[in-house]
Amino acid sequence: MQIQESGEMYLETILVLSRQSGHVRAIDIGEHMGYSKPSVSRAMGLLKQGDYIHIAADGSITLTETGRNIAEKIYERHTLLTQFLISLGVDAAIASEDACKMEHSISDASFLAIKAHAMKYTKNP
Repeated sequence: MQIQESGEMYLETILVLSRQSGHVRAIDIGEHMGYSKPSVSRAMGLLKQGDYIHIAADGSITLTETGRNIAEKIYERHTLLTQFLISLGVDAAIASEDACKMEHSISDASFLAIKAHAMKYTKNP
């Protein structure tokens, strides 16, 4: 099943929140993203159905291997693109916002080229 941009955003949020606190619940996701409980509940149902997340009896949410792979890919893109734009002189808030848009639509080939270019200039001599 092909995941949509909104699903990728939810997975990335679950990854970030799990790294921050280790325990993620739907309410945490809603607060972090600014979404309503019904919106988050629907999204969690779809992600669970697609086998991207697991929801435990206590309501805690964890990523499956497939979900984690997608989340880490999106998070890496977001982080690298943000830093790359900042290095070009873009304001940090704008860079993060733009990276969020770019991370979902950029091809693997283009991202890898940007990553290779950025790495050339960030390595220590």
